[in-house]
Amino acid sequence: MSKGLAQIMKQAQMMQQKMARLQEEAGQKTAEAAAGGGAVTAVVNGKNQIVSLSIRKEAVDPEDVEMLQDLVVAAVNEALKKVQSEVADEMGKITGGLSMPGLF
Repeated sequence: MSKGLAQIMKQAQMMQQKMARLQEEAGQKTAEAAAGGGAVTAVVNGKNQIVSLSIRKEAVDPEDVEMLQDLVVAAVNEALKKVQSEVADEMGKITGGLSMPGLF
């Protein structure tokens, strides 16, 4: 094997190890977002799991359940967008900006 190819293989192996470590660390990252002026707050982790969801009493109107549903969806989606962006930024540092479909 040529020295150049051996070096490329070594770099690929190091990148693979860093990506595996990032995937583990993603579960530790969290992002929070609120909707409705703070009526609903969602916290998610880097594995796209909801960690917590908080709903203020005044957001609960039995006559307008759809509004509450919309607020929950908005808060969760915004928190997911934030954490995914953070994880993607970290991945970009590892891959040097190369797109790696399916990783995150």
